[in-house]
Amino acid sequence: MEKVLVIVGPTAVGKTSLSIELAKKLNGEIISGDSMQVYRQLDIGTAKATEEERAGIVHHLIDCRDLTETYSVADFQKEGRQAIDKIIAKGKLPIVVGGTGLYIQALLYDFELGAKDESTEIKEKYQTVAETYGNQHLWEILQEKDRLAAESIHFNNRKKVIRALEVFDKTGYSILTPKETPKPLYDYFLVGLETDRAKLYDRINTRVERMLTEGLLKEAELLYEKQTQHSTQGIGYKEFFPYFEGKVTLEEAVQQVKQNSRRYAKRQLTWFKNRMNASWWDLVQQPTSSVELEKEIEDWLDSSEG
Repeated sequence: MEKVLVIVGPTAVGKTSLSIELAKKLNGEIISGDSMQVYRQLDIGTAKATEEERAGIVHHLIDCRDLTETYSVADFQKEGRQAIDKIIAKGKLPIVVGGTGLYIQALLYDFELGAKDESTEIKEKYQTVAETYGNQHLWEILQEKDRLAAESIHFNNRKKVIRALEVFDKTGYSILTPKETPKPLYDYFLVGLETDRAKLYDRINTRVERMLTEGLLKEAELLYEKQTQHSTQGIGYKEFFPYFEGKVTLEEAVQQVKQNSRRYAKRQLTWFKNRMNASWWDLVQQPTSSVELEKEIEDWLDSSEG
């Protein structure tokens, strides 16, 4: 199996800087495993590394979609695997970096996203619900039944919402969760970054304040004008919509961004700890432990398969 290095963890924990340092040392190229960094014009709220920060390291799956386009787990699975093949063909190490757990899992493991057989009766039932009460109401039903799917499907994408409800009603499983234990497609080494909860929350709050000074509001306004696409679901953007409508103050919107970002970080950690076997490190409070981490990675790179 081909080797792939993966760096995961919650927002604001130092994944980007670690990935660039390791890419320099290990002759690597980086694949973004973030569901929002694919969008052009969304640089600040998605915490994209600047050209300067990238230090000449090639990055894949960043700025590859317009705001008007959708982007799914299946898109990432396909394009991420293509990027891995390209990087390996150059004799370099693919380094996948991100906090979107489902994307990382779908990339690394061999499983199909969702059941194939269809049920006309269930589909017609939800079609009627959508036509009677609207797309938002239909999406809220999905959110109650299958929060995982609801978080990754835009409420206006009626077809996908109905498909997710159909799969859940028939199987009892999320369309995004495989029923059988999938097999890994790569010999991957998974680095998990974490830190003390209070420290992490403080870093998130500070990051939000910094993003505001860098122009986050302008990006949010850009998305507010579109408001029908998958890209409007990103935390750090949608919280400003009520502010633009005069329903809340700017301060209230900012507090909501911070709160939602902290909650998301908690969910990210739970996902990775429950679903994937990672080597966990706290480089925020113990930066010198990066030497030990690099040794672990080198040992893995030197080891043969199996």
